[in-house]
Amino acid sequence: MVRHGTDGVQIKQVAAEAGLTSGAVLYHYSDLQDLLLDAHHAGMERFYEQRVRRIAEVADPAEKLVVTVRSGLPDGPDDTDVRLLCELGGAAGRNRVYAALLTTLYDRQVSMYQTILEQGAAQGVFTLTDSTLAIARNLVALEDAYGYRIVARHPTLGVPEAVELILSYARGVTGNQLTP
Repeated sequence: MVRHGTDGVQIKQVAAEAGLTSGAVLYHYSDLQDLLLDAHHAGMERFYEQRVRRIAEVADPAEKLVVTVRSGLPDGPDDTDVRLLCELGGAAGRNRVYAALLTTLYDRQVSMYQTILEQGAAQGVFTLTDSTLAIARNLVALEDAYGYRIVARHPTLGVPEAVELILSYARGVTGNQLTP
């Protein structure tokens, strides 16, 4: 799907990439839409559910914010999960199901960040310069934008640079040094 696009991919291409026959793929997925929905679910698991579980073990809101930022970016330019989400994002304008799925992921990530920001403000760890909604939306937008640049192989923007750029914004709006 990453190579051929969500609109151009065929069962035989998916099967070849997976080292399976077309029949084996069709046994598990009656059509490509089902496969794409499963792929989106994997993205939801990684970029929301795993992150929530990870930060549940962290007490300090500043540390939670740093962990959340780090875990919201691709592992590198070949990160297939992020490449697929970028592909789904491109198709969202043509496909209402993809649009709804990506909107749900975005909204859940915004809510995750809002919770961290609210906890930090309540504990006196953060002095917020804007609403939690505005800050959270910007943090998710920065993750998405830098994530796209990373998988697009921008020559001077890798994961460490993206983390630092997002944390730079977060430092300014939380009043916390957010040590990586």
